[in-house]
Amino acid sequence: MAARVGSFRVLLTVRVNPGMEQDFERVWSEGSKEVTAQAANLGHALARSAMPGEESVYFVVSDWTDKDAFLAFERSPEHVAHREKLHPYRSGGSLAMMRMVEVAG
Repeated sequence: MAARVGSFRVLLTVRVNPGMEQDFERVWSEGSKEVTAQAANLGHALARSAMPGEESVYFVVSDWTDKDAFLAFERSPEHVAHREKLHPYRSGGSLAMMRMVEVAG
């Protein structure tokens, strides 16, 4: 991911219905091309929790040039349609938004 100081990071925690993990990953992957095609997107990744008892918890991290660009994409018809495709797999989650203060390495 190409995060840099001052960029905008979004961390989405997604709880997936048990037994639906593989389908969730497939549908997420199909829609990730829409995210990375955005000029303001600096990177996009999906990770699965390694904590015991959290086998159905995922983390989506995406970096953006700025908050306004992310929010514009978040409201776009394409993204709304993709979220609707993922909805049947989700049982909950949370969203965190932040500005990068320091990036090492």
